[in-house]
Amino acid sequence: MSTSTLSRRRLMTASAFTLALPTAAGAQAWPAKQIRMIAPYPPGGGVDTVTRAFSEKVAARIGQPIVVDNQPGAGGTIGGAALARSTPDGYTFMVGSMVDYSIAPYFHQNLSFDMAKDFMPILEIANGTIGVLVTQSLPAASVQELVALAKAKPGQLSYASSGFGGLIHLNYEMLKQMTGAEMTHVPYKGTSFFQADLYENRVQVSIDNVLAHLPHIASGKVRCLAVTSKTRSPLLPDVPTMAEAGVPGFESATNYTLFAPKGVSPEIVSRLNQVGNEVIGEAELRERMLKLGIVIAGGPQAEVLAKMSAEMKRWADVIVKGNIKPT
Repeated sequence: MSTSTLSRRRLMTASAFTLALPTAAGAQAWPAKQIRMIAPYPPGGGVDTVTRAFSEKVAARIGQPIVVDNQPGAGGTIGGAALARSTPDGYTFMVGSMVDYSIAPYFHQNLSFDMAKDFMPILEIANGTIGVLVTQSLPAASVQELVALAKAKPGQLSYASSGFGGLIHLNYEMLKQMTGAEMTHVPYKGTSFFQADLYENRVQVSIDNVLAHLPHIASGKVRCLAVTSKTRSPLLPDVPTMAEAGVPGFESATNYTLFAPKGVSPEIVSRLNQVGNEVIGEAELRERMLKLGIVIAGGPQAEVLAKMSAEMKRWADVIVKGNIKPT
């Protein structure tokens, strides 16, 4: 082989190596630009608050700004659709609820995405605390007494929810299926619309996020018989879980999960899971969230994948067994 031929081959090899460098360097340098974080609910609500607090902390650690993009409407499905159709390049994410997206296919016709097929869950950030709430005058001091009263007077107790097909409604359906407690469902447009009726005994029961009710639990206007989380809530440490109250397997919570569009690189997923866990491990963020009734979760990605599958099955079973269909 001539010296000139060898030189040309060496030059070609060096050139190929040089051309490959930007790709490798680009992968290592993520993130190289601003990131968009979709919040599928309006500004000022729980999802928006968690999204902004979490994004601010993550941005400081990864060295790039994260801009929150509120895309509210249709029970979070507008934001979910935006995530599903985004490019999986590591620059679009979303903080949403795996519970909402488990329920959505049954109540939103022509849904353009499927959580299992189109989303990649990265980290369960936190959960809101839900409790079994009863009006002060109801003669039931425990969940078992409430169930017994409802079974003795089927349909005579009224149950308030924030709307047909929402989580609060399905909490009642799950309780009915697990215990036989038959009540009359009264859907409202939101928690704030039924609070006065619950406190004044015009409706008797709800299984709702406790945050809006905490001052009234403290004042005695309403009682919380149990929380629906696996463990007792720091907000109400003396209140038993549903398992402790005699209804094992009844679990429900508002949910805040970090999602990417399906197809994002495993390296980015792993990095964000790691950084996200570091962020939510900070005492300042934990205390800030707890004041909002939100309990930090966290854990490896395998855990959020498993929980997403479990939540999809849980709510599908409740909806199908109850033959609950859009009105």
